[in-house]
Amino acid sequence: MLRTRSRPLPAGRLRVATAAVVAWVSGVGGVAYLAVMVNWVVAALAAATLVSYVFAYTPLKRHSSVATLVGAIPGAFPIVGGWAAASGGLEFQAWALFCILFLWQLPHFLALGWLYRQDYVRAGFKTVSSDDSDGRLTFRYASLYAAALLPVSLVPTLIGIAGGVYFFAAVLLSGGFLYVSSVAARNTTRSNARRLFTSSLAYLPLLLALMVVNRAA
Repeated sequence: MLRTRSRPLPAGRLRVATAAVVAWVSGVGGVAYLAVMVNWVVAALAAATLVSYVFAYTPLKRHSSVATLVGAIPGAFPIVGGWAAASGGLEFQAWALFCILFLWQLPHFLALGWLYRQDYVRAGFKTVSSDDSDGRLTFRYASLYAAALLPVSLVPTLIGIAGGVYFFAAVLLSGGFLYVSSVAARNTTRSNARRLFTSSLAYLPLLLALMVVNRAA
């Protein structure tokens, strides 16, 4: 891929065997550290993240665009681990946060995948945008996920982990995210796709920051 060819591994500055050793030592060592220093719930979530990413999502990328959905699962596990680290358990609230991250990732990646669709095809990775040169299908999916994200983003107030200010701010943020996705679906251009991608980068930290600042009493 042109986008990643200068990174150490594809550029040949790092050997595959060395990368594998570092990855396994880091992964196993990290899970063990969490088990000893935090709790077993967090360690189990970290292990599930590692296994699902490496053994499910990564190989599936060469076979089906469903890999995008599968990859969003380990992508959303870390916030659940953060909740479990702070509370010691996996309450319903943690899974509400999981759903927000899961849905957010899909428009985020669909925009990126369409912008770099030729790169993904060159690498042999299957994405929704691989055979979608005009982008209509890709951004219809992005709009669908953004529409689902809007009500889900309001759940933190409804279950008592965020206040009213967060609720109304989430309506504006999620509504704006849906609008940008819909614009890209109606008029698929590189500028609209890039606008959706950059909007996704701003959306998540703003939403989570508001949740922290306006946490429920």
